[in-house]
Amino acid sequence: MDTENSYSSMYGEPAMQRIRLLASVIPASARSLIRVGRLHASATSAMCQGFKQANIVIVDRKFANDFEKFCLANYGALPLLYRSKPGEWGAPPLSSKSDIRTDCLQYRKYEEGIFTGSLKTLMEYTEKLKEMVTFYMGCSYSFENAILEAGIPIRNVEQGCNVSMYRTNIPCARVGGFQCNTVVSMRPIPVDKLDAVVQITHPMADAHGAPIHIGHPGLIGIDDLSTPDFGDAVEACPGDVPVFWACGFTGAEAISSLKSPLAFTHAPGCMFLTDLRSERKVASDSGGSVEAPQVFCISENPPHYSVASLTAVEKIRALDRLIQQDPADRRIKHLLIKDQLLKASLSLSHAKSVLITTGFPTHFNQQPPEETDGPPGAIAMAAMLKAQKKSVVIVTDQRALEMNKKIIEEAVEEGVIKAPVPVVSYQDDGEDSPLLFLCYDGNPQFPRFDHLIAIERAGMAADGNYYNVRKVNIKHLVDPIDKLFLTAENIPGIVTTGIGDGGNELGMGKVKEAVKRCIPNGDLIACDVSADFTVVAGVSNWAGYAIACALHILSNCTIHERYLRKAVGFPKTSEVDGYTAALPTVLKEEKLLALLVKHGIRSGKTGNLGMEVDGLLFHDVHSSMIKQLLEITLGKNE
Repeated sequence: MDTENSYSSMYGEPAMQRIRLLASVIPASARSLIRVGRLHASATSAMCQGFKQANIVIVDRKFANDFEKFCLANYGALPLLYRSKPGEWGAPPLSSKSDIRTDCLQYRKYEEGIFTGSLKTLMEYTEKLKEMVTFYMGCSYSFENAILEAGIPIRNVEQGCNVSMYRTNIPCARVGGFQCNTVVSMRPIPVDKLDAVVQITHPMADAHGAPIHIGHPGLIGIDDLSTPDFGDAVEACPGDVPVFWACGFTGAEAISSLKSPLAFTHAPGCMFLTDLRSERKVASDSGGSVEAPQVFCISENPPHYSVASLTAVEKIRALDRLIQQDPADRRIKHLLIKDQLLKASLSLSHAKSVLITTGFPTHFNQQPPEETDGPPGAIAMAAMLKAQKKSVVIVTDQRALEMNKKIIEEAVEEGVIKAPVPVVSYQDDGEDSPLLFLCYDGNPQFPRFDHLIAIERAGMAADGNYYNVRKVNIKHLVDPIDKLFLTAENIPGIVTTGIGDGGNELGMGKVKEAVKRCIPNGDLIACDVSADFTVVAGVSNWAGYAIACALHILSNCTIHERYLRKAVGFPKTSEVDGYTAALPTVLKEEKLLALLVKHGIRSGKTGNLGMEVDGLLFHDVHSSMIKQLLEITLGKNE
């Protein structure tokens, strides 16, 4: 690609002249000009394009070992390029004839952890520096040239200002006296370029690698993008999404936390210019993955995006294709929306507290009226979510509360699940009941849950009633849990998922027009209540199993795992065995179905009290489905 022409088209000729001048400067020449005070710039962004730039931290030698460990434990923010010897002014692996005392545009001085002033040179501190160690860490400016060459605009370069940097609520991994929250840099990126910008930066480990957050700044503790803590405010263009990378100025925050007598850093945006060419190198904390990350929107309110490897994405799509088999010929192919299982699973992977509801009293003339589709899928998801240390609550009808509590208790005794899952009911006592149930003190700014899942849960039709597939109104047996999903639509931070196999289940309102057109009796029975994600399967339980499997796949995806932990600390490989133990298996699901039958719960389609779900025998229909899901998930027969 002709980089100069792409710059001109994006930025206009006046800006192009400045970019061309700065971009063409050779690092050694730029350092020489800085050294004698002849390079007039407020930041090194867009300077010496194609060469690495470095953040600088200078600490007393007695703190150097701990700071190196701090860099390794927080590699995303502090990718260490070089550690000097005490009193070493140069950085032989990074540059020739450099002098750290003079070769940054501006420095910051810290005394007892307090910023006490900016300096143009450190020459007057030469004697003290003989007992100090300089750390050179990679900088995001190093990847700007690659982004520009791909035709992706960088707004701060376009606007001739420094990048925006912000303190976050993301705690770094503590080492010794070094403890602080991560600082991030932000670049507004056009929404249609998100995949490209993540794929470009992911391999560039020495320049912070891939972003650690994409979307609403409030999710990482940033109140206002217009007031950065460091650097300049950058104006976004329509269609831009804020993208955040871990930032090397985290080192300055770590210095402040240490409260050492004397320390120095570069000033924000005023990097050390190295002689090394920028290159793409797999991040050391990404498990050696060279795969292209894929970006997906997992929430509209507030906007939030997640990432996963192509391998993980394709595995989850394979799960989705498998559960879309339609053995009962319900015509579910007309209800399918692309990647709903994938996006729901990504969202659940980010969730901390999940509400699951199930229960479809289709057998209105039996006691109990429930069917065997729904509870097994709900329990499979709950088991995996709890294994991943998320809070989980199951919500059911008041009339079925004690029965469901007993089923959970017996499921633990039988080894189906490792620990109990709280089971509660929702009481609609007034207009504020949904908000009080979903949020602490009824305050929508403080939701109790960040994801609601309905699986094979009777859904309210347009006329306010609840229907089984035979058009029988079962409203008298259904508590209005739909109101929780309707209320959640207006609570930022709560995502909803509906799982169904016929169109009359809670959450299927998203595809209600297709239900009315294509499903028998759809014009009457179609659920009118939507969910953010609508997962459709031949049997709803299968979707519950698939989500549990998808969460396991994501936990083993190094790209997604790094994004979840915000490139802080080290991969949590020790927890994977616990996730595998939480997967549904033929043995566990056979035991659970036997428990449901013991409690008088019947097959949905036939009403048989036996080892079947929706008229399909557990062996070999459902057992075969579980085996195939596990084969995709684990890559072997289980």
